[in-house]
Amino acid sequence: MDQTAGEKGLCLWYDRPAEVWEEALPIGNGRLGAMVYGRVPAEHLQLNEDSLWYGGPVDRINPDARRYLPEIRRLILAGEIKKAEQLAILTLSGTPESQRHYLPLGDLYLYFQPERLRSEAYQYPPAKEAPVHAYRRVLDLNKALVQVAYHLEGVEFTREYFASAVHQVLVLRLAANRPGCISFLARLRRGRYLEKTVAAGDTLRLLGQAGGKAGMEFCVAVRAVAEGGRVSTLGEHLVVEQADAVTLLVTAATTYRSPEVETACLDQLAQVSGFPYARLRAEHIKDYQNLFQRVSLTLSGTDAVSAGEDLPTDERLRRFQAGAEDPGLVALYFQFGRYLLISCSRPGSLPANLQGLWNQEMLPPWDSKYTLNINTQMNYWPAEVCNLPECHLPLFALLARMRVTGRRTAQEMYGCRGFVAHHNTDIWADTAPQDVWLPATYWPLGAAWLCLHLWEHYAFAKDPAFLEEAYPMLKEAAVFFLDFLIPDEQGYLVTCPSVSPENTYLLANGERAALCAGPAMDSQILTALFTCCIEAARLLQVDAEFAARLQEIRAQLPPIRIGRYGQIQEWAQDYPEAEPGHRHLSPLFALYPGSLITLRGTPRLAAAARRTLERRLAHGGGQTGWSRAWTINLWARLEEGEAAWANLRAMLAQATLPNLFANHPPFQIDGNFGATAGIAEMLLQSHAGELSLLPALPPVWASGRVTGLRARGGFTVDLEWQRHIFKAARIRAAHDGWCRVRLQQVPKEAQTIRVLHRADTVAETVAAHPVVAFLAAAGEEYWVKLV
Repeated sequence: MDQTAGEKGLCLWYDRPAEVWEEALPIGNGRLGAMVYGRVPAEHLQLNEDSLWYGGPVDRINPDARRYLPEIRRLILAGEIKKAEQLAILTLSGTPESQRHYLPLGDLYLYFQPERLRSEAYQYPPAKEAPVHAYRRVLDLNKALVQVAYHLEGVEFTREYFASAVHQVLVLRLAANRPGCISFLARLRRGRYLEKTVAAGDTLRLLGQAGGKAGMEFCVAVRAVAEGGRVSTLGEHLVVEQADAVTLLVTAATTYRSPEVETACLDQLAQVSGFPYARLRAEHIKDYQNLFQRVSLTLSGTDAVSAGEDLPTDERLRRFQAGAEDPGLVALYFQFGRYLLISCSRPGSLPANLQGLWNQEMLPPWDSKYTLNINTQMNYWPAEVCNLPECHLPLFALLARMRVTGRRTAQEMYGCRGFVAHHNTDIWADTAPQDVWLPATYWPLGAAWLCLHLWEHYAFAKDPAFLEEAYPMLKEAAVFFLDFLIPDEQGYLVTCPSVSPENTYLLANGERAALCAGPAMDSQILTALFTCCIEAARLLQVDAEFAARLQEIRAQLPPIRIGRYGQIQEWAQDYPEAEPGHRHLSPLFALYPGSLITLRGTPRLAAAARRTLERRLAHGGGQTGWSRAWTINLWARLEEGEAAWANLRAMLAQATLPNLFANHPPFQIDGNFGATAGIAEMLLQSHAGELSLLPALPPVWASGRVTGLRARGGFTVDLEWQRHIFKAARIRAAHDGWCRVRLQQVPKEAQTIRVLHRADTVAETVAAHPVVAFLAAAGEEYWVKLV
């Protein structure tokens, strides 16, 4: 497991096995995942398959919703909020109230015997542990491999684990530096849940059903391919004796994709088991690196001494949490986020859920599904800017299925055309309200917000074929609100009923309330959605009348208001907040991930956004992992590098587990993805019609280099800076068009900003006004330099 200096910076490593799940290392291929513990006498892999969910689809639309909707609206507009809330609980809540939840697949255990013993001499489990020396457990982000090495009783043992997207299997390679030293028992388990185990020849199979007769059937299968030695079965165990090396292949299937799950698993193993391990490994690495190696990041601090690549990652994290600076750890954390997205969201897989792909609980926190009022969206914030657009596609596939179910929800609940979703969905694209929780349940903007990801995907790539495919979904989401919006007492068109996600306000009598008309976030999302639809119709030269209608409705949406504290007002009325430090930052959607508020385009609103963020944090906000991640992006948009860094440091110091998973608590993967996007946002922004280079560079990142980040307009950007000063940028254009660039770290002594194409100057400007524009040609690259 020797690495070069560059590879060393892309490794999480530990000098001991994982004791708990939060120390295990994740592998995944989008569909199949495992948490690798790296234990010596009894290895443990906790397994997941993305489509194994409890039960089947359920019709949960409340039959009384449409009948009582007018009365709920009347009560809200009349200020009788508590009465409206009581009626909403009874008539809008889903029946039953909850969607389906994501389940673990099971556990694979390997019980090792270091001696070369016959099967009848096995002690199960091992009676004692022999001393282990030179133990090392590594997650190599550059190759998507987990590696374990150790010395035991004079033998050097090595293991490699990976999840192959090419061959749709998990692979575990066991080897030693002496022949005949690999002996173990393998067993599949699923806690205390009684499933059927079949052991025959060289293969184990575990079969079961998730959620009774209506639940899907599943199968997980393990095959041993041994070099030397013997493979057999005893009871429900696979027995390997005195092999020189063994490759274990693991696959799984559910009836979500395969009507005959056992056959699907055996067919997959039959296809793969004939391939040499070296081929499986090489094809896996090539496939993975095609995505991962698009982006690199190197950060150097003000100190010449490195803070800790030679330290185990958990110790390195503890030092950072104690106050040490470690820019290399930040770069590692950034690339770990990209690794996780590649590992849990691939074309053909389901999207990343609250835990990405990795869940060990039969009843997981928040059901480990798709929460649509921030969390699922945050999972995909890094997809475009961090050059993983393919990883976005599973989200769009889910959205397309939600379009079907959401039409029925729109019609039966609200009497509206188009499609709608509330604050959660599941594998079955359920769009009815989830839970009976006033601050969250009755929020109808879930699909609208998700549709903005379609536009972002287009904005970064400028692919007209994709826009043509996505436009009907954008349009249908907008059509719902043409029917759903109603006038408020001031004549604005507002959503009603709705909530500001998960937050509450205080009524005049001191009671908490949540239900409302026209919360700020709703109007911000709809302004963005209508704007995207209008622009898409123009680009595609379709639906001129519809676009004109959207322009009329957009003009009647409530404006962004500034409240009593100089903050962005969260509700139509400037209510006191019940929790001034609430984790959700919903009224700041317009700043990030939206772009209605920009530092130079809307300076007054930007100042109010800053005030909002300051107040939230001053009152204890940002305490959950994902909330802290959101603050990083918000401060970056305000070009406050030190504040963005302070929140990124807090993310690592307070909301990061030993294996670098984000901690809500408990583990939620959205924090990883939000912080990864935030690091990119500190280095490059493109939301305001220009490429802003190093907009929120913190002082602690004295020097650095990033390559491969993507910008809206079809540009890919490499950046370098030294001693806090911009050095150079390379911009590659995918399309013909104007490129406007703003430099943020320009030294006073610089005279000129120059854009070079090959050896020719194509644009330049005085450094005192650091914005330069040039006409880019598709397929060409341009250098931006200071003279």
